[in-house]
Amino acid sequence: MTAASPWWTPDIHADRRPRLMARNAIAAALRGWFGERDFIEVTTSALQVSPGNEAHLAAFATEAIGPDASRRPLYLHTSPEFACKKLLAAGEERIFSLGPVWRNRERGPLHHPEFTMLEWYRVGESYERLMDDCAEFLALAAEKAGAKSFRFRSREADPFAEPERLSVAEAFARHAGIDLLATVSVDGSTDRDALHEALAGAGLRTAPDDSWADLFSRVMVEKIEPALGQGRATILYGYPISEAALARPSAEDPRIAERFELYCCGVELANAFGELTDAAEQRRRFAAEMDEKERVYGERYPLDEDFLAALAVMPQASGSALGFDRLVMLATGATRIDDVIWAPVAGRRSS
Repeated sequence: MTAASPWWTPDIHADRRPRLMARNAIAAALRGWFGERDFIEVTTSALQVSPGNEAHLAAFATEAIGPDASRRPLYLHTSPEFACKKLLAAGEERIFSLGPVWRNRERGPLHHPEFTMLEWYRVGESYERLMDDCAEFLALAAEKAGAKSFRFRSREADPFAEPERLSVAEAFARHAGIDLLATVSVDGSTDRDALHEALAGAGLRTAPDDSWADLFSRVMVEKIEPALGQGRATILYGYPISEAALARPSAEDPRIAERFELYCCGVELANAFGELTDAAEQRRRFAAEMDEKERVYGERYPLDEDFLAALAVMPQASGSALGFDRLVMLATGATRIDDVIWAPVAGRRSS
């Protein structure tokens, strides 16, 4: 692609500045919202022993050099989650973090290698309470940006309307004609062949080496996500347990987990959990995720043993992570994430 003029060119900055000022106004309003509800803002270290243990997350690696010239690997965090949960174990009950995180292999209209994440936790409260929080944040962002609607590409949504609540199973049935939970057992194991057959019947492409998770993701990307959050936001909840490594099982159905994602204009904005606090089960899930990462990418990340120790004493809680830059994009009508970041990372932008 043809190189664009740099973001610091005065005329380009002048065009970008109104959105950047809206960004600041939204950030200030969110901090005010949390302060009014007795949340404490926390700042966590970006350098971590483990960047997270989800199979498809790619981190930036570095190393710490000690005074004795010893070296040990460290990573820029992909989320403040591990540190925040340690603070919950320490006794904090309502916390939030609004700051930078880093993810490698990500650059495009909705992705940037360094971006801003809003993450917040409520001890002793259900993950449904976080759904209400998300709805309030949409309206707050729209109000501060002076927006009557959110837009992205050809999609539009009313940020003041009550979000639709749709289960993953309902979404698969509605948008792909697939009975998803028929391929999930009560112990959480999945039937790859049954889901493969269902995709073939729905006219979706498959590959011989597709795993159940690959097939699940294909339906999500091709059939479901583009249809979500049109007219109003959608809260997609009740993910299969295998697709929610950090969430606790639902009390109503052991096949699914207390996980939801917030979508608006087809854009994923937030990911939330009723948090898993079983350290042994978390270790098992992380190991399975890293096995999958090694299968797909030929690498694995270490486990944060300190995090697993803290998880054993962490109280029941719910937590959510929201892509702040994406929220600003929708509220200001921006078409690229770079357009709402004050100083984008240098490098080629993907179309």
